[in-house]
Amino acid sequence: MLIKCYGAAPQGIDAAIVTIEVHAVPGFEFTLVGLPDNAVKESHERILAALMVNGYNKPRHTLTINMAPADIKKEGAAYDLPLAIGMLAAEEEVKTVLLERYMIMGELSLDGTLQPIQGVLPMALAARKAGFEGIISPEPNAREAAVVKGLKVYGLKNLLEVTRFLNGIQAFEATEVDTEAEFAAHAFSSDLDFSDVRGQENVRRAMEVAAAGGHNMLMVGPPGAGKSMMAKRLPSILPPLNLEEALETTKIYSVSGMMARRKESDGMSSALIVQRPFRSPHHTITDVALVGGGTNPHPGEISLAHNGVLFLDELPEYKRSALEVMRQPLEDRKICITRTKLTVEYPASFMLVAAMNPCPCGHYGENNPAHPCTCTPAQIHRYMSRISGPLLDRIDIQCDIQAVPYSTLKDTQPGESSEAIRERVVRARKVQEQRFAAYNMTVQKPIHCNAQMTPKLVREFCQLDAQGDKMLSYAMDKMGLSARAYDRILKVARTIADLDNSSSIGMSHLSEAIGYRSLDREDWCG
Repeated sequence: MLIKCYGAAPQGIDAAIVTIEVHAVPGFEFTLVGLPDNAVKESHERILAALMVNGYNKPRHTLTINMAPADIKKEGAAYDLPLAIGMLAAEEEVKTVLLERYMIMGELSLDGTLQPIQGVLPMALAARKAGFEGIISPEPNAREAAVVKGLKVYGLKNLLEVTRFLNGIQAFEATEVDTEAEFAAHAFSSDLDFSDVRGQENVRRAMEVAAAGGHNMLMVGPPGAGKSMMAKRLPSILPPLNLEEALETTKIYSVSGMMARRKESDGMSSALIVQRPFRSPHHTITDVALVGGGTNPHPGEISLAHNGVLFLDELPEYKRSALEVMRQPLEDRKICITRTKLTVEYPASFMLVAAMNPCPCGHYGENNPAHPCTCTPAQIHRYMSRISGPLLDRIDIQCDIQAVPYSTLKDTQPGESSEAIRERVVRARKVQEQRFAAYNMTVQKPIHCNAQMTPKLVREFCQLDAQGDKMLSYAMDKMGLSARAYDRILKVARTIADLDNSSSIGMSHLSEAIGYRSLDREDWCG
């Protein structure tokens, strides 16, 4: 007897259909082939325990199970459930009518309880694409899979419920998710608001420009000036995710196993990522944890920040190797991880926001007798040298921050709210969306904001008049900026003009953009 049931294998942030073929002949042996890893091989013992606890007999046949295609490695315990169902079907304990219509995935406990698994959303998308009627998953994963329209999703609690469903003994209600309601309920549920910020008007303006154009940003200032506070509020002024961005972001969190741990009681949607991510890894993070990889590749922090913000506080404290490995993803908006028999690609289109002190003690350049700088020139030079020139080139906006005086801190008048700033940002983004609409229809990798413009688009949409060209030429020579910095100045100037609702880049727009790269380049060494 030959039985077939279906699962899926995550590949990057997508999934491939896996056919589980069970061949039963008289005997008492068990063979599992098809490139399973150790976790899949160990499933035999878990499955036998779950079957016996739930009243099923030990298989009475020699079972040969093939997981096709054999050139895709099958990893993890998520194949427990389809393997168990295939074995029960071979023993004629489960009817085969629904096996070809449903994808089945889930991890089994020894008592038959279904445990949550990783990558359910990509699996559900693969199931719909392959023409399956529905998917059977553990209950904690059901809402995540139900985001996929046109697919019946049954989130069940244990092995017994699955067999009853497949045998037609018990009916279950399919899980449904109202995507529009998810967006409405959670899109702007942040408690952080720019109205809490006192003073720092120049930094608030720089953050507005960064949000409007998707630009990378570096803040340099003394401890307690508000760098981290303002960075955490940046997502509150970014445009809301659209459905395509939300699905792509959710897929990354799904394959990372982070979706099942999300709870609506925490003010988050348990089915969909509807807010732009904000990731703030500690400076002790490893290279692999930052960009992704490992023996069995997983997304890193740069991918978890996709369509959102990656905040690196105390930038010089990060390992230089970790920072340098971000250089290519900052340009390409993706990270490609290659192993001997595997190549996966994760999206990494994020805004890099970094903060640092001007010196090791943090008080260099302050006119404060109470906190004089105690660092030697050599110490300051070594501290700043931890950030290479090529990485600094990729940061569009460099902003100097000063400590807030007491008279400003005690002011009870709230600052401008995030909602008001976000309205201007959204208007600027709509201008950019219209600008790139024709281009996006002809490419597979669409552009959403000015920071993502290619050199060709920069030449087309960032033209300067003679006076502006003269100003930029002088700034390039005076500051010793690179060709990459030239492009980024033009992109920032284009964003400032968009905020000003100007079709052309004026002198005021260009001078403000140049001012955002005014850090003394002689202090930075690569």
